[in-house]
Formats: sequence, structure tokens, C-alpha cells
Amino acid sequence: MRKHIFLLLGVVIVITSSFTFVAQNATNSTIKSQVVQTDEVARGLVEALQVGAKNSAEKASKVDGFYKNADIFIPFPQDAIKVKNTLDKAGMKKQVTEFELSLNRAAEEASKKALPILMDAIKGITFSDATSILKGSKNAATIYLKEKTTSQLRVAFRPIVKESIATVQVTKYWENVANAYNKLNVLSGGKKINPDLETYITDKAIEGLFKLMAKEEEQIRDNPTARVTDLLKKIFS
Repeated sequence: MRKHIFLLLGVVIVITSSFTFVAQNATNSTIKSQVVQTDEVARGLVEALQVGAKNSAEKASKVDGFYKNADIFIPFPQDAIKVKNTLDKAGMKKQVTEFELSLNRAAEEASKKALPILMDAIKGITFSDATSILKGSKNAATIYLKEKTTSQLRVAFRPIVKESIATVQVTKYWENVANAYNKLNVLSGGKKINPDLETYITDKAIEGLFKLMAKEEEQIRDNPTARVTDLLKKIFS
């Protein structure tokens, strides 16, 4: 009888051990699968942002990239809109147009150096954010990148914009506009207008780039033909 009992206990132990081994293997396989999936999600988002950044920088930096794109066109500074309105009424639209063109040319010039900055920032995306971004809104990755990099981009862009302002002679066109406005405004006792053009163009250039990136991200999410790599096809299918 004792032999039978010991034999039965041995069988139970073997079976239990087998189930434990199988369960552990299954758990390890699941964990391994989850790690791979998380890694793929992160890499897929990085690829999506890299594709979006490259396309956006190229679009923004080409001639008329800002000027002839209604979505990112840089208009007359809002705090100097009185200048524009006064000159328009005085039949001086040519000066206004030249000034607005110079604003957009400066942004286009600055955008030529945007890609390396954006690419470096994209590398900072973490695995923990990947899944929530993937399941988020159509521009969730762009919003994430904007929140993480805007301050750094502003610091990096400002000297580029300053250089661009000199290259495309923004100051020259602004002086023409401001001088004309001040002459027309002298009788009414109006104040001189002198907006911070460097800050204005810097902020608008960054804003324009992220608008383009948001569109690129939406395309990748919604349009299969925009998924130009195998990983993007897998992650966003």
C-alpha cells in the first residue's frame, strides 16, 4: 500500500512540475513577445517622426514653402496690424507685400537647418510613451515632440532666424514699412510700432514646421501609401 501511495505522489509531483514548467515557458514567451512588440512600437513611432520631419523640413525650406502655403503662411505681425491697415488704405500694398514676403523667406531659410535638430530630438522618445502615442489622436506623436522640443528649437532657431533676417533683408523692408507708417501717422499722434521680428519669425517658423509634421503623421496613420517602410506598414496597419 505504501509503495502505491509513494508511486502516486511521484506521479503527481512530475505532472505538477510539468505544468509549472510549461506555464513558466508560456509566461516567458508572452513577456518576450510583449518586449518585442513594445520595441517595434517605439521604433515605428521614431520612423514615422523621422519620415514626417524629413518631409516637413523639405517642404518648409523650399522657395515659397511658407509664402505659398496658406496653412503656414506668416502674415503681418498682429501687434503691428495697424501699420498694414494704414498702408493698405494709403495705396502702399507693394511695401506690405514685400515685407510679408521677407518674413516668409526668413522662415524658409531657417527651415533648411531644422532637420538635424528635429532628428536629434526624435531619438529621445521613450518606450513608455510609445503605446499611448500610438493609440492617441492622429497627431499624438507630433504633440509629444512639440511639447518635448519647442523650447530647445526656439533657442536653436533664433540665431538662424537672425542670420536669415539679414540674408533676406527683412529689416530693410520693415524699415520701409515703418517709416511710411510713421509719416502717415504723425498727425494723429499715434505711437511708433516696433515688433520683435526675431521672436515672431522664430515662433511662426516652428509653428509651421509642426503643422506640416502633424499632417505628415496623419497621412502615415490614415493612408497606406504614405507608410514607406515595412515597419511603418506593420505598426500602423
